[in-house]
Amino acid sequence: MTPAHHEPEAPRDLVGIGIGPFNLSLAALAHPLPELDTVFYEQRPGFDWHPGLLIDGATLQVPFLADLVTLADPTSPWSFLNHLKDRDRLFPFYFAERFHIQRAEYDAYCRWVADRLPGLHFGHQVDAVRWNPEQALFEVDFTCLAADGDTELLGRTHTRNIVLGVGTAPHIPDALKPLVEAPGVPVIHAADYLAHRDRFLTAEHITVIGAGQSGAEVFLDLLRNRPPGHEKIHWLARTEAFAPMEYSKLGLEHFTPDYTRYFHALTEPVRDRLVAAQWQLHKGIDADTIAAIHDELYRRTLHGDWPDAVLTPAVTVRTAGRVATTKVELHLEHAQQGTRTRLTTDAVVLATGYRERPLDRILAGLDPYLRRDNAERPRIDDQFRLHLDPTVTGHVYVQNAELHTHGVGAPDLGLAAWRSATILNALTGKDPYPLPQRTAFTTFGLEPHPHIPPSRQTPALTPLVDGR
Repeated sequence: MTPAHHEPEAPRDLVGIGIGPFNLSLAALAHPLPELDTVFYEQRPGFDWHPGLLIDGATLQVPFLADLVTLADPTSPWSFLNHLKDRDRLFPFYFAERFHIQRAEYDAYCRWVADRLPGLHFGHQVDAVRWNPEQALFEVDFTCLAADGDTELLGRTHTRNIVLGVGTAPHIPDALKPLVEAPGVPVIHAADYLAHRDRFLTAEHITVIGAGQSGAEVFLDLLRNRPPGHEKIHWLARTEAFAPMEYSKLGLEHFTPDYTRYFHALTEPVRDRLVAAQWQLHKGIDADTIAAIHDELYRRTLHGDWPDAVLTPAVTVRTAGRVATTKVELHLEHAQQGTRTRLTTDAVVLATGYRERPLDRILAGLDPYLRRDNAERPRIDDQFRLHLDPTVTGHVYVQNAELHTHGVGAPDLGLAAWRSATILNALTGKDPYPLPQRTAFTTFGLEPHPHIPPSRQTPALTPLVDGR
């Protein structure tokens, strides 16, 4: 079905801000709903998913079923399998027997959707969002950008609802910000790794900081492309160990709607404590990547020498500075020993993760209406809506900005379709996407009888009676 034609002066039902995987999922699932008039704005010129980390061979940490739509609507034309069929790659994928696809393949799939899905406007930078009480509508001001980034024209859209999907931003530790911002200094975030890879491979000595999946992938790529015996790589981590990601079957149930609902119902202090404690659920290293690193290191010992690679956890970078014109000096502290030292290196890759983009700038016009928690973060309800003053009759939905209220599943691709479907069900007041009532074997709270859908319950047995 084709969405209703938009009249130029009519308000939209939904304006999406940002087009990453999560809002792309929402747009794909909204597409067949004719009662919804939607539009999505993105300031970048086209879809772009972590281009600096599309390292050859790097895979997603979720199965291919965690595409944009399948876990809400397996029949959707925007599924990964339909993408393969459209590209005549379905049989090769079938024989490849891959449950986890490469990141580059996921990026190509998302681009395929973004190139074909109507209502997506790239090169549109949203500048402000306001509530107009007289019209009972949100006003969204935007700037159309030319290919070179210059302003082409200004525009305004009125809408009943908004969804924010502005994603995350690379996190730079304070101690290293001056070096990253200084021109010509070889210190980059892993988000920009591929753009600088050739230059870094020729550096005399390289340091990778950060023990998450990105840090492991960058270290492995550098290791594989440095000469044996002359690797000259340091890999430093603040964590107590180069720890594997929790990937047991029951552990993965923390990424289910059941756990998300359970987490949302907890008190704010308990939620904050859990987010900090559950880092290994989403910040550890894939076991296959750890194995590949060990295999590569071991292979380099076959002739009796050890590789010139130093892997040290429990290390914090206290300060950093520039030495001469080409080198960087890192001042390190070991958390367990309490010792300090200095490390001179020629290049640094910061695999220090990402943080949710602050919503304050884009929501400045809504600040008087916004309800916040004790830490001044936006309050978000169980349907992913910001708590606003009751006088605001429209809703602002968020995607991947609710870690503090919905838990570790907020940035997980596996919950994208479910969250999009939840938003669309709330938006329409119907159930265009019926959602499962139970998704985990684990019962996370003390419930005497975990809910099981009636159709799944074992029917009561009728006692046999003699003579029948």
